[in-house]
Amino acid sequence: MEHLRFGLLASASMIAILNPVAAVSTFLAMTPSNTTAERMAMARRACLTALLVLVLFATVGQGIFKIFGITLPSFQLAGGLVLLLISLDNLRAHRSPVQETAEEREEGTAKDDVSITPLAVPMLSGPGAITTVIMLDTKAGSLVQHAVLYLALAVVCGVTYLIFRVAVIGARSINPTLMNVTTRLMGLLLAATGVEFILGALKHVGAIG
Repeated sequence: MEHLRFGLLASASMIAILNPVAAVSTFLAMTPSNTTAERMAMARRACLTALLVLVLFATVGQGIFKIFGITLPSFQLAGGLVLLLISLDNLRAHRSPVQETAEEREEGTAKDDVSITPLAVPMLSGPGAITTVIMLDTKAGSLVQHAVLYLALAVVCGVTYLIFRVAVIGARSINPTLMNVTTRLMGLLLAATGVEFILGALKHVGAIG
């Protein structure tokens, strides 16, 4: 049951921070002259790249802490604040500048292939996603939970690709209202995750019982 609970936490947190539904509109706007096949190929490469980036940081994240002398509570507190900032933009049905900037969107529009940058990095696996996956890795208390985290990342990136695929096929029938509602729900879930990380940091230092 504990492993299942951790898997659900990891999956929900990562799908909320990646928020592929909100990223779809930007992806389509950056690729207006590409064919359906080209868009699907870019989405596939982007999701695979994002998965590799997230797995890399899940693996080496805690080692980075040790190199720079960063304590776990400090990172949890900072990461929780980052997630709260992103969630506030999501609750207003906007993609956060932490995930993508206007300059990155303009650069992507001018490129023939947006799969690696800016789609995979930083739109999908940006600072917020990297922060979240490192914090989830610190919560994994056993090899089984580490395996569950990697599985959750694979599932989330797979779901992200499916969402992009469906959006590409039915690009003309995407409902903006549904996208906004989904983005707000992801923002609410992300806010709860950020608060959970902050509470964990405060408990770790004995600030709260």
